[in-house]
Amino acid sequence: MDRSTPVIELKGVGEKTRKLFEKLNIYTVGDLLSFYPRDYENFREPVTIGHAAPGEACAVRAAVAGIPNEKRVRSLHILNINVSDGTGSMQLTFFNMPFLKKTLRQGGYYIFRGTVQTRGSFKLMEQPKIYSMEEYGKLTNRLNPRYSLTKGLTNQAVQKAIKQALSACPPEEEFYGEEFLRTYGLEGTEEALHAIHFPADMEQLIRARQRLVFDEFFAFLFLMRRNREFSEGMENSYPMFETADTVRFLELLPFPLTRAQKRVWGEIRNDMGSPVCMNRLIQGDVGSGKTVLALLALLMTAANGFQGALMAPTEVLAAQHFETISGYVRKGCTVLKPILLVGSMTAREKKEAYGRIASGEANLIIGTHALIQSKVEYKSLALVVTDEQHRFGVRQRELLAEKGEKPHILVMSATPIPRTLAIILYGDLHISVVDELPANRLPIKNCVVNTSYRKKAYEFIEKEVRAGRQAYVICPQVEEGELDDLENVVDYTEKLRSRLSPDIQVAYLHGKMRPSDKNRIMEEFAAHTIDVLVSTTVIEVGINVPNATVMMVENAERFGLAQLHQLRGRVGRGEHQSYCIFVSTKENQETMERLQILNQSNDGFFIASQDLKLRGPGDLFGIRQSGEFSFRIGDIYNDAGVLQKASAAVDALAQRDPSLELPEQEALRKHLEKVSANSVDFRSI
Repeated sequence: MDRSTPVIELKGVGEKTRKLFEKLNIYTVGDLLSFYPRDYENFREPVTIGHAAPGEACAVRAAVAGIPNEKRVRSLHILNINVSDGTGSMQLTFFNMPFLKKTLRQGGYYIFRGTVQTRGSFKLMEQPKIYSMEEYGKLTNRLNPRYSLTKGLTNQAVQKAIKQALSACPPEEEFYGEEFLRTYGLEGTEEALHAIHFPADMEQLIRARQRLVFDEFFAFLFLMRRNREFSEGMENSYPMFETADTVRFLELLPFPLTRAQKRVWGEIRNDMGSPVCMNRLIQGDVGSGKTVLALLALLMTAANGFQGALMAPTEVLAAQHFETISGYVRKGCTVLKPILLVGSMTAREKKEAYGRIASGEANLIIGTHALIQSKVEYKSLALVVTDEQHRFGVRQRELLAEKGEKPHILVMSATPIPRTLAIILYGDLHISVVDELPANRLPIKNCVVNTSYRKKAYEFIEKEVRAGRQAYVICPQVEEGELDDLENVVDYTEKLRSRLSPDIQVAYLHGKMRPSDKNRIMEEFAAHTIDVLVSTTVIEVGINVPNATVMMVENAERFGLAQLHQLRGRVGRGEHQSYCIFVSTKENQETMERLQILNQSNDGFFIASQDLKLRGPGDLFGIRQSGEFSFRIGDIYNDAGVLQKASAAVDALAQRDPSLELPEQEALRKHLEKVSANSVDFRSI
C-alpha cells in the first residue's frame, strides 16, 4: 500500500464509506493522510456544577432530577432536563432528541459535556454530549482529533482509517536536508504527519503543525518566486492610452472619486501605458471603491480596441456586475459591449457567447471560472481582472494569462492583509491600497455580547425585518457533530425559526451545498424572498445586498478579527443604518478585549495589524481565515511567524541554488514538482 492506493482498499472502508470520503475530496490514502484534524478535544476530568465556568466547554457528573419537560415549536422538538450534583443544578436543553426522555432515567448519574451558559443566576447547557462514566474515562486527558465530517461519516471511522493508513504506508522520504531542518527548527516529515493526527501532548502537536504549515508556505512562496522571475519586466503587448471615454464614465458616476481612488487609478493608467505588462493588486476595504477602478481599466481596454475579462467568485456576483455595467451602457457608455458567461447557462446560450467572444463583438466578458475553460477563445484579451479571486493562487493566474498574449493582470482583494505579509504573499504583484472610504457611507454600529443577549438580538433582528430590512447570522460549522461546543448552520436555522415569527423567512447556506443550490439561495436572498440567512463564512465573498442591515456572528471568539471585519462588510452597503452583533461564548477579559477592537475601528488594515499581535503562532483552534490562498492547514494570521521563516528560507535557497540543480536538492525538487502539478484545483474556485 502507498499514497496512491484508493481509499476503498483500506480495511473497513466499503462502497458507502468510499462515497462519503469522496464528498470530502478524499480519493486516495495520500488524500486521507493530508486530511488534517480541524480541532482537538481535550477531555479533562469532570467538574462540579458549582465550579462550571460560563462560556467554557467542560464535563459535569450529575444526576437527572425531576421529570423532563418537552414542547414542540413548529418542526422543532425541545426537551428540557434538570440535573444536579449537590453543588448546584443545571438545565440541559436538547433539540429533536425526544428519545432521551426514555433513555435518561430519573436519579441516574451521567456525564454531560458541553458549553456552560447562564440565564440570570441559572446555569444551562444546550445539546451536550452524554457519556457513561466508563466511556468518558477512556477519553480523559488525551488530545482527540476532530475532523470536518459529512453526514453519515463518523469521527471514529475517520480516525480508524487514518491509523490504518499510517501503519500500512511506507515512510515518506524527507525532502529537506538535516542541516535545513536544524537551521529552521523543523520536525521530520513522518514524525509531523503522525503527530498532527495523534499527538501525545500539546507541545508535540504545535511542533508537528509548524512543520506542515512551513511546507505549505515554502512551496507556495517558491512557486511564486518562479512566477515573478518569469513575469518581471515582461513586454507590454497591449500598450494603451487614456481616451475621453473614461472621463465621460466618471461624469456618469453619482459621486466623485476619493483621493485614494484617484491615486490608484493613476497607477493603473501608468501601468497599462508603460513598456512593461501590468501585474497589480488593489487592496481595499469593502466599499472603498475597487470595482469602479476595475471598470475604468476595463473601459480603457475597450476604448483601445481590446477585450477585457472580469472574473467573480460566484454566479450571483457576476450577474450583479453585469447588471451594473449594463446600466452604465444604457446611460451612454456605449464603447462597452458586455456579455455574461457562467456555468449555469444553457449549452445554446454558451455557444452564442463563445461566438461573440471569439469574434471580438463582445469586448467585456463577465463571469465565473467559466471564463477560463478550454472552449472559450478570445480575439484580443488584453486585461484580466479577478474580483476577490486572489485565492486562485500563482499557478491559476498563469492559466488566466495564457488565455491572451501576455494580458495585463489586475487582482482585487477586500482581505485586509498587513503590508508586511502582503509583500511576501504577493511578491509577483505591485500593490495599490485604497485606504479611504467614500464620505457618504454610514459607519456600522457594533456590539460585543455574551450568550445571555441572544433573546434581545433575535428581537432586534425581527424589528429590522419588520422595517423591511434583512439579516445574516453566521455560524462556524455546517452541521452538528463537527465540534461539540460550536453553533452549526443546520440546527441553528431550526432554532431561529422557532424563535422568530412564523411569517419571517429563514434559510441557510454553507459551502457543502451543491453550487446550483448555493446560487439559488443567494439569488433568493438578493431578491428579498428570504429575510434571514444563516450561513457559514461562505458569504464572505458572495453577494451584494444593500438591504441587509444586521450581521450577527455566533462563537465570535473563534474567528480572527480580520475575518470578522470581512464578514461585517456584508452589511453597511445601502442607505440604512447597519449593525453588527458579535456573540461570544467565552466571557474572560482577554477574549472580550480582543473583540472590543472591532468596536473601536472600522479600518480593516488597523484591525488586521492588531490581529497579528493578538493571534500569534500556537493559536491553533480558531476558524481558519486565509482560505483565499487555499492552504490546507496554514493561516497567514495565526502563522505569520512561520510565513516569514519560510520566506527567509526561500530567499536563502534562491541565492544558493535557484534551480535546485545540486544533488542534495533532488528530493526537494521532486516534492515541489509534485506540489506544482497539483496546485490547480478548480473545485475550489
